[in-house]
Amino acid sequence: MARHIAIAGNIGAGKTTLTHLLSKHYGWEMQLEDMDDNPYISDFYEDMQRWSFNLQVYFLNTRWKHVQDIRKGEKTVVQDRTIYEDAYIFAPNLHSMGLMSTRDFENYSRLFENISTQIEQPDLLIYLRASIPKLVDQIQMRGRDYEDAIRLDYLKRLNERYEAWIGDYKGQLLIFNVDDMDFQENPEDLSQIIAQVESTLNGLF
Repeated sequence: MARHIAIAGNIGAGKTTLTHLLSKHYGWEMQLEDMDDNPYISDFYEDMQRWSFNLQVYFLNTRWKHVQDIRKGEKTVVQDRTIYEDAYIFAPNLHSMGLMSTRDFENYSRLFENISTQIEQPDLLIYLRASIPKLVDQIQMRGRDYEDAIRLDYLKRLNERYEAWIGDYKGQLLIFNVDDMDFQENPEDLSQIIAQVESTLNGLF
């Protein structure tokens, strides 16, 4: 049976790293957030107000196709970030910060509402919770030039929206506090995650 496992979390929480590790452990197919080929991301961080709507529509379109491909396929897929994070966290955050106009935000929201009737939730959502210092450390460590311009208040607002979304999430959910673990370097931390993932999936299928 095909399964859809998704990893959610703020910028720098470790989503891509955990996606790779779970894919390697289980032999799952990866669905990565490909920032290097994103035509808007560098412009967005230079001028968020100008490019916010373009970027969010690009993400929405790309992730909609990813979800469709996952559900049509026969393999278990682990996905780096979900379509819901764009709609419930990033776009409304940009709007509330005055970085996306109300007209654009309403247009975006209507588009997501139409798309959301055609998608299913992941079978399992893994949320990586991280403090702002942890996020900043990991963002600096990976050294993406376009992320140099990320503001602390932007990360803080995103974290607040993540917590609100996760608090209301109705699907199958695992939460890991990445401030207290290093699953990339510490095999025991990764084993702890894998044990909980297996326990949850065995209860589902």
